Formats: sequence, C-alpha cells, structure tokens
Amino acid sequence: MIRPATPADIPAITRIYAHAVEYGTASFELHAPDEAEMTRRMNDLLSRDFPYLVAESNGAVAGFAYAGPYRARPAYRFTVENSVYIAPDAHRRGLGKALLEELIKASEERGFRLMIAVIGDSKQAASIGVHEATGFKHVGIFENIGYKFDRWLDTVLMQRALGPGASKPP
Repeated sequence: MIRPATPADIPAITRIYAHAVEYGTASFELHAPDEAEMTRRMNDLLSRDFPYLVAESNGAVAGFAYAGPYRARPAYRFTVENSVYIAPDAHRRGLGKALLEELIKASEERGFRLMIAVIGDSKQAASIGVHEATGFKHVGIFENIGYKFDRWLDTVLMQRALGPGASKPP
C-alpha cells in the first residue's frame, strides 16, 4: 500500500535512510541525520506542497519517496528531483517502482512538468532500471563527482516529462 507520509512515519523513514547513508551510495551524505532533521526535511517539503509518500508492507513502512525542488532559482519551479529509498529487507519486490509511479502521478497532479533523477553511483543498476521502467531517459553522467567509502563515485542523470511536459506553457 502506498500512501502519503505522516510524522508518525519518521522513525521508519529515518532508519531506512540511515541504512542507505551508512552502507550505500544512493545518498552522498556521510553521516545519517537524526529524526529531528528528517522531520524538518519532511515538513519543509510538505509545507511547499511537494509529494512525500511511504510504501507499507505487512503493516510496516518498507520504503519512502518524495519529490523536491531541483534547484532554487525560480525558472526551475516546474521541475522536481525525486528520491526513493527502500528498506534493505524489502529490496527486489517492486516497491521502488510502485513508489516512483505514484510519485510521478502525485507530481503531475501538482502541475510539475519534469522529474529529474540524480542517481548516486553509476553501478546502481537496480535504481537505473526502475527509472528506465517508469519512462526516464539517460541524459548524462557526472564522472567522479563524489567521494565515499574510499572511492570516487559517478552520478547518473535521468529525466522524465510529467503531464504535457514542455509541449505547452504551464
């Protein structure tokens, strides 16, 4: 089940994200934020009407996704960047794709026209595959842009039109 996130989901969201920070390359953060910081981040996005979703499996939060501003400059106001994180014990069950599909829908409903994926590490085949399966196209790679776990990491850039995309003015 996918539903809007609530403050009650923060402990699970924080745990899922902490694992991604501490053991993975999807996030380029080096230290996992605490619940207070994750609450601040969620409230910031929700106060500006960005979508923030969770996926439940067997009554527990097994993943989360949100869209946020791509850049702060006003000309970017119709473009969002997505983030999707799945609990380590819930990988390879389709939750990432389901969350991303719902996030796309929720972003279109809010009038956004383009979604950007900034995928940490070009070896993230699962994340790249989920984005391809939901209509994203590759637009580039920033090579050796981040350094984590004693190695240089690339960032894969993908994008997907939302709604009418750029075919007409907003």
